Amino acid sequence: MENTGHHDQPKANRTFKASIFEMIFSDKNRLLELYNAVNGTDYKDPDLLKVNTLKNAIYMAVRNDISFVIGSRMSLYEHQSTYSENLTLRFLFYVSDLFSSITRDINLYGRKGVKLPAPRFLIFYNGEEEMEERKILRLSDLYSQREENPALELEAVMLNINQGHNQKLLDDCRTLKDYAEYTARVRKYAKGMELDDAVERAITECIREGILADFLKKNRSEAKKVSIYEYDAEKHIRMEREDAMAEGLEKGIALGTERGRRETLQRQIEKKRRKGLNAAEIAEILEEEEETIKEIMEKMEKEEILV
Repeated sequence: MENTGHHDQPKANRTFKASIFEMIFSDKNRLLELYNAVNGTDYKDPDLLKVNTLKNAIYMAVRNDISFVIGSRMSLYEHQSTYSENLTLRFLFYVSDLFSSITRDINLYGRKGVKLPAPRFLIFYNGEEEMEERKILRLSDLYSQREENPALELEAVMLNINQGHNQKLLDDCRTLKDYAEYTARVRKYAKGMELDDAVERAITECIREGILADFLKKNRSEAKKVSIYEYDAEKHIRMEREDAMAEGLEKGIALGTERGRRETLQRQIEKKRRKGLNAAEIAEILEEEEETIKEIMEKMEKEEILV
Protein backbone atom coordinates (compact mmCIF):
# COMPACT_ATOMS: atom_id res chain seq x y z
CA MET A 1 0.00 0.00 0.00
CA GLU A 2 1.41 3.39 -0.97
CA ASN A 3 2.35 5.73 1.83
CA THR A 4 -0.03 8.66 2.31
CA GLY A 5 1.45 10.48 5.29
CA HIS A 6 4.46 10.66 7.58
CA HIS A 7 3.13 12.29 10.76
CA ASP A 8 5.29 10.36 13.23
CA GLN A 9 8.55 10.10 11.33
CA PRO A 10 11.59 12.30 12.03
CA LYS A 11 12.03 15.39 9.92
CA ALA A 12 15.41 16.62 8.73
CA ASN A 13 16.64 19.61 10.67
CA ARG A 14 17.53 22.64 8.54
CA THR A 15 20.96 22.69 10.18
CA PHE A 16 21.82 19.42 8.41
CA LYS A 17 23.50 19.47 5.04
CA ALA A 18 21.09 20.03 2.16
CA SER A 19 21.39 16.61 0.54
CA ILE A 20 22.90 13.14 0.78
CA PHE A 21 24.92 14.00 -2.34
CA GLU A 22 26.51 16.98 -0.59
CA MET A 23 27.15 14.99 2.58
CA ILE A 24 28.95 12.25 0.66
CA PHE A 25 31.04 14.42 -1.63
CA SER A 26 31.98 17.02 0.95
CA ASP A 27 34.70 14.50 1.73
CA LYS A 28 37.68 15.52 -0.42
CA ASN A 29 38.76 11.95 -1.16
CA ARG A 30 35.35 11.08 -2.59
CA LEU A 31 35.14 14.40 -4.41
CA LEU A 32 38.53 13.84 -6.05
CA GLU A 33 37.39 10.35 -7.09
CA LEU A 34 34.34 11.91 -8.75
CA TYR A 35 36.37 14.66 -10.43
CA ASN A 36 38.83 12.12 -11.86
CA ALA A 37 35.98 9.95 -13.17
CA VAL A 38 34.27 12.90 -14.85
CA ASN A 39 37.41 14.34 -16.42
CA GLY A 40 39.51 11.24 -17.08
CA THR A 41 42.28 12.54 -14.83
CA ASP A 42 44.34 10.74 -12.19
CA TYR A 43 44.96 13.23 -9.39
CA LYS A 44 46.09 11.58 -6.16
CA ASP A 45 46.26 14.38 -3.59
CA PRO A 46 42.83 15.50 -2.31
CA ASP A 47 44.43 18.64 -0.85
CA LEU A 48 44.74 19.94 -4.41
CA LEU A 49 41.00 20.62 -4.19
CA LYS A 50 40.10 24.06 -2.86
CA VAL A 51 36.45 23.73 -1.87
CA ASN A 52 34.51 27.00 -2.07
CA THR A 53 30.89 25.84 -1.82
CA LEU A 54 28.57 28.71 -0.95
CA LYS A 55 27.50 28.16 2.64
CA ASN A 56 25.22 31.11 3.24
CA ALA A 57 24.20 32.30 -0.22
CA ILE A 58 20.55 31.46 -0.68
CA TYR A 59 18.36 32.21 -3.69
CA MET A 60 14.76 31.03 -3.57
CA ALA A 61 15.66 28.70 -0.65
CA VAL A 62 18.30 26.80 -2.60
CA ARG A 63 22.09 26.86 -2.48
CA ASN A 64 24.72 25.22 -4.61
CA ASP A 65 25.69 21.66 -3.70
CA ILE A 66 29.44 21.59 -4.26
CA SER A 67 31.95 23.89 -5.91
CA PHE A 68 35.74 23.70 -5.87
CA VAL A 69 38.89 24.78 -7.68
CA ILE A 70 41.63 22.48 -8.85
CA GLY A 71 44.46 23.91 -10.93
CA SER A 72 43.02 26.79 -12.95
CA ARG A 73 39.52 25.32 -13.26
CA MET A 74 36.48 25.75 -11.05
CA SER A 75 33.82 23.03 -11.00
CA LEU A 76 30.25 23.49 -9.82
CA TYR A 77 28.41 20.21 -9.21
CA GLU A 78 24.69 19.87 -8.59
CA HIS A 79 22.55 16.83 -7.89
CA GLN A 80 18.96 16.87 -9.17
CA SER A 81 16.13 14.40 -8.67
CA THR A 82 13.62 16.77 -10.29
CA TYR A 83 14.46 18.41 -13.62
CA SER A 84 14.20 22.18 -13.93
CA GLU A 85 14.81 24.34 -16.98
CA ASN A 86 16.08 27.06 -14.64
CA LEU A 87 19.24 25.23 -13.60
CA THR A 88 21.47 27.39 -15.79
CA LEU A 89 20.05 30.57 -14.25
CA ARG A 90 20.74 29.21 -10.78
CA PHE A 91 24.29 28.35 -11.85
CA LEU A 92 24.69 31.94 -13.04
CA PHE A 93 23.78 33.23 -9.59
CA TYR A 94 26.15 30.76 -7.95
CA VAL A 95 29.16 31.52 -10.12
CA SER A 96 28.52 35.25 -9.82
CA ASP A 97 28.65 34.98 -6.03
CA LEU A 98 31.77 32.82 -6.21
CA PHE A 99 33.56 35.25 -8.52
CA SER A 100 32.55 38.11 -6.21
CA SER A 101 34.08 36.22 -3.29
CA ILE A 102 37.29 35.44 -5.21
CA THR A 103 37.79 39.09 -6.24
CA ARG A 104 36.65 40.69 -2.98
CA ASP A 105 40.08 42.15 -2.21
CA ILE A 106 41.07 42.92 -5.80
CA ASN A 107 40.85 46.32 -7.47
CA LEU A 108 38.42 45.65 -10.32
CA TYR A 109 38.98 49.18 -11.69
CA GLY A 110 42.66 48.62 -12.29
CA ARG A 111 44.21 48.37 -15.73
CA LYS A 112 45.40 44.79 -15.34
CA GLY A 113 42.85 42.06 -16.04
CA VAL A 114 41.73 39.81 -13.20
CA LYS A 115 42.56 36.11 -13.62
CA LEU A 116 39.62 33.85 -12.89
CA PRO A 117 39.36 30.04 -12.77
CA ALA A 118 37.44 28.77 -15.80
CA PRO A 119 34.09 27.39 -14.58
CA ARG A 120 32.44 24.11 -15.53
CA PHE A 121 28.88 23.27 -14.63
CA LEU A 122 27.76 19.69 -14.10
CA ILE A 123 24.45 18.18 -12.98
CA PHE A 124 24.01 14.61 -11.79
CA TYR A 125 20.42 13.58 -12.42
CA ASN A 126 18.72 10.55 -10.86
CA GLY A 127 15.02 11.44 -10.90
CA GLU A 128 12.08 9.31 -11.99
CA GLU A 129 11.33 11.37 -15.11
CA GLU A 130 12.83 9.80 -18.22
CA MET A 131 15.92 11.70 -19.30
CA GLU A 132 18.56 11.18 -21.96
CA GLU A 133 22.09 9.99 -21.16
CA ARG A 134 23.62 13.44 -21.54
CA LYS A 135 21.89 16.77 -21.99
CA ILE A 136 23.30 20.24 -22.62
CA LEU A 137 21.42 23.08 -20.92
CA ARG A 138 21.99 26.66 -22.04
CA LEU A 139 21.13 29.91 -20.35
CA SER A 140 20.13 31.35 -23.73
CA ASP A 141 17.28 28.81 -23.90
CA LEU A 142 15.56 30.95 -21.27
CA TYR A 143 15.77 34.16 -23.27
CA SER A 144 12.43 35.41 -24.57
CA GLN A 145 14.17 36.51 -27.75
CA ARG A 146 16.36 33.91 -29.48
CA GLU A 147 19.79 35.11 -30.59
CA GLU A 148 22.31 33.33 -32.77
CA ASN A 149 25.26 34.53 -30.70
CA PRO A 150 23.96 35.61 -27.28
CA ALA A 151 26.12 38.11 -25.43
CA LEU A 152 25.73 36.14 -22.21
CA GLU A 153 25.80 32.34 -22.33
CA LEU A 154 26.25 29.58 -19.78
CA GLU A 155 26.32 25.87 -20.63
CA ALA A 156 25.75 23.07 -18.16
CA VAL A 157 26.05 19.34 -18.76
CA MET A 158 23.45 17.08 -17.18
CA LEU A 159 24.40 13.41 -16.76
CA ASN A 160 21.80 10.75 -16.06
CA ILE A 161 23.11 8.45 -13.31
CA ASN A 162 20.09 6.17 -13.08
CA GLN A 163 20.60 2.46 -13.71
CA GLY A 164 21.41 1.76 -17.35
CA HIS A 165 22.90 5.20 -18.00
CA ASN A 166 26.50 6.47 -18.10
CA GLN A 167 27.76 3.10 -16.94
CA LYS A 168 31.43 3.94 -17.54
CA LEU A 169 31.20 6.97 -15.27
CA LEU A 170 29.58 4.88 -12.53
CA ASP A 171 32.18 2.15 -12.93
CA ASP A 172 34.97 4.73 -12.68
CA CYS A 173 33.49 6.28 -9.55
CA ARG A 174 32.32 3.61 -7.12
CA THR A 175 31.02 6.22 -4.67
CA LEU A 176 28.72 7.77 -7.28
CA LYS A 177 27.49 4.32 -8.27
CA ASP A 178 26.75 3.46 -4.64
CA TYR A 179 24.99 6.78 -4.14
CA ALA A 180 22.76 6.11 -7.15
CA GLU A 181 21.98 2.61 -5.83
CA TYR A 182 21.12 3.87 -2.35
CA THR A 183 18.76 6.60 -3.57
CA ALA A 184 17.11 4.17 -6.00
CA ARG A 185 16.37 1.79 -3.13
CA VAL A 186 14.87 4.53 -0.98
CA ARG A 187 12.59 5.54 -3.83
CA LYS A 188 11.64 1.93 -4.60
CA TYR A 189 10.81 0.96 -1.01
CA ALA A 190 8.95 4.23 -0.32
CA LYS A 191 6.35 3.21 -2.88
CA GLY A 192 5.27 0.26 -0.75
CA MET A 193 5.89 1.24 2.88
CA GLU A 194 6.16 4.18 5.26
CA LEU A 195 9.03 6.47 4.29
CA ASP A 196 10.75 6.06 7.66
CA ASP A 197 10.75 2.27 7.21
CA ALA A 198 11.82 2.55 3.57
CA VAL A 199 14.89 4.63 4.44
CA GLU A 200 15.79 2.36 7.35
CA ARG A 201 15.56 -0.71 5.11
CA ALA A 202 17.70 0.91 2.39
CA ILE A 203 20.36 1.92 4.91
CA THR A 204 20.46 -1.51 6.57
CA GLU A 205 20.70 -3.33 3.23
CA CYS A 206 23.38 -1.04 1.85
CA ILE A 207 25.55 -1.39 4.93
CA ARG A 208 25.18 -5.16 4.79
CA GLU A 209 26.03 -5.26 1.07
CA GLY A 210 28.95 -2.82 1.24
CA ILE A 211 27.13 0.03 -0.56
CA LEU A 212 28.21 3.35 0.97
CA ALA A 213 28.82 1.22 4.05
CA ASP A 214 31.45 3.40 5.76
CA PHE A 215 29.51 6.60 5.14
CA LEU A 216 26.18 5.16 6.31
CA LYS A 217 27.65 3.56 9.42
CA LYS A 218 29.31 6.80 10.44
CA ASN A 219 26.37 9.08 9.59
CA ARG A 220 23.39 6.76 9.98
CA SER A 221 21.12 9.05 12.01
CA GLU A 222 21.86 12.21 10.01
CA ALA A 223 21.70 10.37 6.67
CA LYS A 224 18.30 8.97 7.59
CA LYS A 225 16.87 12.37 8.49
CA VAL A 226 18.26 14.00 5.35
CA SER A 227 16.96 11.15 3.15
CA ILE A 228 13.46 11.56 4.60
CA TYR A 229 13.57 15.31 4.08
CA GLU A 230 14.96 14.95 0.56
CA TYR A 231 12.38 12.38 -0.52
CA ASP A 232 9.53 14.42 0.93
CA ALA A 233 10.78 17.51 -0.92
CA GLU A 234 11.08 15.55 -4.17
CA LYS A 235 7.59 14.11 -3.74
CA HIS A 236 6.16 17.54 -2.98
CA ILE A 237 7.70 19.07 -6.11
CA ARG A 238 6.46 16.14 -8.22
CA MET A 239 2.91 16.48 -6.84
CA GLU A 240 2.90 20.24 -7.41
CA ARG A 241 3.94 19.71 -11.03
CA GLU A 242 1.31 17.00 -11.54
CA ASP A 243 -1.38 19.30 -10.10
CA ALA A 244 -0.24 22.14 -12.37
CA MET A 245 -0.32 19.86 -15.41
CA ALA A 246 -3.78 18.58 -14.51
CA GLU A 247 -5.05 22.14 -14.05
CA GLY A 248 -3.54 23.18 -17.37
CA LEU A 249 -5.12 20.20 -19.11
CA GLU A 250 -8.50 21.01 -17.58
CA LYS A 251 -8.27 24.62 -18.74
CA GLY A 252 -7.16 23.46 -22.17
CA ILE A 253 -10.13 21.14 -22.48
CA ALA A 254 -12.50 23.90 -21.39
CA LEU A 255 -10.92 26.30 -23.88
CA GLY A 256 -11.10 23.68 -26.61
CA THR A 257 -14.75 22.99 -25.83
CA GLU A 258 -15.67 26.68 -25.97
CA ARG A 259 -13.68 27.17 -29.16
CA GLY A 260 -15.36 24.15 -30.76
CA ARG A 261 -18.81 25.44 -29.80
CA ARG A 262 -18.06 28.86 -31.30
CA GLU A 263 -16.76 27.36 -34.54
CA THR A 264 -19.92 25.25 -34.81
CA LEU A 265 -22.02 28.38 -34.30
CA GLN A 266 -20.08 30.16 -37.02
CA ARG A 267 -20.82 27.39 -39.52
CA GLN A 268 -24.51 27.34 -38.58
CA ILE A 269 -24.76 31.13 -38.78
CA GLU A 270 -23.08 31.15 -42.19
CA LYS A 271 -25.61 28.64 -43.56
CA LYS A 272 -28.57 30.59 -42.16
CA ARG A 273 -27.18 33.91 -43.37
CA ARG A 274 -26.89 32.53 -46.91
CA LYS A 275 -30.61 31.80 -46.77
CA GLY A 276 -31.27 35.46 -46.08
CA LEU A 277 -32.07 35.18 -42.37
CA ASN A 278 -31.22 38.06 -40.04
CA ALA A 279 -29.59 37.92 -36.61
CA ALA A 280 -32.89 37.76 -34.69
CA GLU A 281 -34.20 34.88 -36.82
CA ILE A 282 -30.93 32.96 -36.58
CA ALA A 283 -30.86 33.46 -32.79
CA GLU A 284 -34.37 32.06 -32.46
CA ILE A 285 -33.60 29.00 -34.62
CA LEU A 286 -30.31 28.25 -32.84
CA GLU A 287 -31.74 29.13 -29.40
CA GLU A 288 -28.97 31.62 -28.72
CA GLU A 289 -28.95 35.20 -27.46
CA GLU A 290 -29.40 37.68 -30.31
CA GLU A 291 -26.44 39.74 -29.04
CA THR A 292 -24.22 36.66 -29.24
CA ILE A 293 -25.26 36.00 -32.83
CA LYS A 294 -24.70 39.65 -33.78
CA GLU A 295 -21.25 39.65 -32.19
CA ILE A 296 -20.22 36.50 -34.08
CA MET A 297 -21.62 37.79 -37.37
CA GLU A 298 -19.73 41.08 -37.02
CA LYS A 299 -16.52 39.26 -36.31
CA MET A 300 -17.06 36.94 -39.26
CA GLU A 301 -17.64 39.87 -41.55
CA LYS A 302 -14.46 41.57 -40.38
CA GLU A 303 -12.50 38.42 -40.96
CA GLU A 304 -14.19 37.97 -44.34
CA ILE A 305 -15.56 34.63 -43.31
CA LEU A 306 -18.96 35.33 -44.81
CA VAL A 307 -19.05 35.02 -48.62
